[in-house]
Amino acid sequence: MLGGIEAGGTKFVLAVGPSPDRIAARHTIATRDPATTLAEASDWFAGRGALSALGIGSFGPVDLDHRSARWGFITNTPKPGWADCDIAGYFGQALGVPVGFDTDVNAAALAEHAAAGSADGGLAYLTIGTGIGGGMVLDGRPVHGIAHPEIGHIFPRRHAEDREFAGTCPRHADCLEGLASGPAILARWGCSLSELPAGHPGTAIIADYIAQTCHTLFACTAVAQIVIGGGVANAPGLVEQVALRAREYDAGYFPGGSQHRIIRPRLGNDAGITGALMLAAAARKA
Repeated sequence: MLGGIEAGGTKFVLAVGPSPDRIAARHTIATRDPATTLAEASDWFAGRGALSALGIGSFGPVDLDHRSARWGFITNTPKPGWADCDIAGYFGQALGVPVGFDTDVNAAALAEHAAAGSADGGLAYLTIGTGIGGGMVLDGRPVHGIAHPEIGHIFPRRHAEDREFAGTCPRHADCLEGLASGPAILARWGCSLSELPAGHPGTAIIADYIAQTCHTLFACTAVAQIVIGGGVANAPGLVEQVALRAREYDAGYFPGGSQHRIIRPRLGNDAGITGALMLAAAARKA
């Protein structure tokens, strides 16, 4: 059996199964302090029988450099108490199994890429929720450089109707996350995007920021598909507005043309945990 953890800032999704596409049992726990959360997750896995490997897709930033003594750590996260947490090392020792480790968004991108069957030209996954993150799969492999992409912290152009809002990111103020995440929407308008009244300009403003991000990804990486998930993305019509606005930004220029697609997750809410199980399967083979 494989084990998987989708480690988010709000909740941990845990699962076991004989393969990534066959989940035998799952469980969700709240993300509290590291000692409590990791122990509760470990106890749940211990009650599921022997595992052959574990995969973790984690919120970040994280250290993905296998040459580093801090590989498998959550590093300088703003989430209180979680900075410098050796999450991969904890579970490797507690469960005695090999551990596959990546960002939560790279894990989701891996799963969506597999679900696409043959996503020629690669795939990017954006999650728009409490935070904003992005992962990419090119040539069948998640994209890593010296670290991992931090797509949520690029700076989009300010919308003409959104000049005064300072942004909520504690590091960068009006980066993408500071302008278009769930907390930014709440700070600006006092409710979620889905709760705004019909015709409110907020949906168009948020769609514009995300469309700029998609335009940048198409321009810089030439991926064929961008999958948009997360709680904010569930707002009615948002993804469709993003796709339309991104085509307007393209203005018929990109050589990929109509092959560029912006879609909702094929796997729905299972993309992250399926990707974590894929990381486990890869760790078992390593």
